[in-house]
Amino acid sequence: VQLVESGGGLVQPGGSLRLSCAASGFTFSNYAMSWYRQAPGKEREVVASIINAGGSTNYADSVKGRFTISRDNAKNTVYLQMNSLNPEETAVYYCNALSLGLSRNNYWGQGTQVTVSS
Repeated sequence: VQLVESGGGLVQPGGSLRLSCAASGFTFSNYAMSWYRQAPGKEREVVASIINAGGSTNYADSVKGRFTISRDNAKNTVYLQMNSLNPEETAVYYCNALSLGLSRNNYWGQGTQVTVSS
């Protein structure tokens, strides 16, 4: 099982980034996919979740209207479009896969660093 995040980097305040998470080793369509982030000295927090392509999405209140989560089941990939970024959102962003079945398997990627700074 692998979850490989990409797309992080340095962006100026107010800028945008698109994160990608490529999954392998499990049946992607049977998993809810989420993005979490962890800033230095803070707990990991959920940013956005998507149950299935075209299905239910949920967002943290702090990112509603600015971030969009989407998935492409044909490519086994989940995305996070982040707009109007602010410095407080500097963090390591992690991809998570949670089984929708009885197994409740829970997988994590290694994370990608997002730094918002001028």
